[in-house]
Amino acid sequence: MIPTVTFTDLLPADFDIVTLRDDVRAGLGATRKVLPPRWFYDKVGSELFEEITRLPEYYPTRTERGLLARHAARIVAAADPATLVELGSGSSEKTTLLLDVLTRRRSAAGARAGYLALDVSEDALRGAAATLLNRYHDLSIDLVRADFASQLDRLPAGAERLVAFLGGTIGNFEPVARARFLADLRAALRPGEHLLLGTDLVKSPDVLVPAYDDAAGVTAAFDLNVLEVVNRRLGADFDRSAFEHRAVWNAEQEWIEMRLRALRAVTVRVPDVELVIDLAPGEEILTEISAKFRPEPLRAELAAAGFAPAGWWTDEQDWFALSLWRAA
Repeated sequence: MIPTVTFTDLLPADFDIVTLRDDVRAGLGATRKVLPPRWFYDKVGSELFEEITRLPEYYPTRTERGLLARHAARIVAAADPATLVELGSGSSEKTTLLLDVLTRRRSAAGARAGYLALDVSEDALRGAAATLLNRYHDLSIDLVRADFASQLDRLPAGAERLVAFLGGTIGNFEPVARARFLADLRAALRPGEHLLLGTDLVKSPDVLVPAYDDAAGVTAAFDLNVLEVVNRRLGADFDRSAFEHRAVWNAEQEWIEMRLRALRAVTVRVPDVELVIDLAPGEEILTEISAKFRPEPLRAELAAAGFAPAGWWTDEQDWFALSLWRAA
């Protein structure tokens, strides 16, 4: 069989710049200043994040990958999909552990496997597709440029889908937004289709905080780079030397907060959105939350959204979980 690739663009051409303007206007114009983590991943930020994933302190990527390597066959057998859908697919690198099993299983049945990658970056989608085409010769690849946070109702239909949402990205949603996301995803699935979810689990702050504030300062550079993104794209005049990176464990909410703290009084102009920002010494910009989960509350959240448990796998230290959920 000859592999096929299709590309569908569900976003307007100016989606990135309009969304960035809206986020900066709303987030930095507020009393409690916020920049959403989606703006971390320009070219420099993406390279820094790849470096972060190789740091000794940063356990999530290697732990999740180890779980996928050990349990991909069980996951695919339990879900029995024809099509793997990945939300926020990026490079699709970890996904090959699932696709290796799925393509073999479908080929043995005389059928073709499907892979649908959804991401806001066309470059990431096309780059991943080129890599996958070199690896698989019987895979149908659908690339969809879309925003999974708001466009799940436009998720293309497919045969017997397994949706993968990996990397602990679910933790970037605050609880109300997370409930809405899960409900929207359930509404986009047919009964019997499945969700594979990667979640970071609650553990000691002695492990959590260094994962987001490494000794080499790579995460600090990653966090500070978001100011350069706003400077470059919106003409702002952030001086990154006036800020320091902080990672804080919020015990009440059970999530990590990444923040940029002003080291002195700072005035920043963002002419593209006609915004002037004044920060006092010690004032902070929240750039990310990363929620950590406990098994029973997570099951309750998924049940409330209309999912039934179908599998649960963790590492030996119970630091990270892969869980499979059936659309009920």
